[in-house]
Amino acid sequence: MVEVMTDRQYDGILQMIEMIINSCKDLEEAKQKIAELRKEKKEKEQTE
Repeated sequence: MVEVMTDRQYDGILQMIEMIINSCKDLEEAKQKIAELRKEKKEKEQTE
C-alpha cells in the first residue's frame, strides 16, 4: 500500500524543518535535532 502525501502535509513538514533550522546556531545542531525527533518517533512506534 502506498501512502500519498498531500500538498498540505508536505508544506507542514517543510514548515517544521524551517522552524528547526531557524532555531539552531549551525547545521550540525539542526541535524542533531532532526535525528533526535526521528529517534523519538521510531521509539514511539515500537512501543505501540
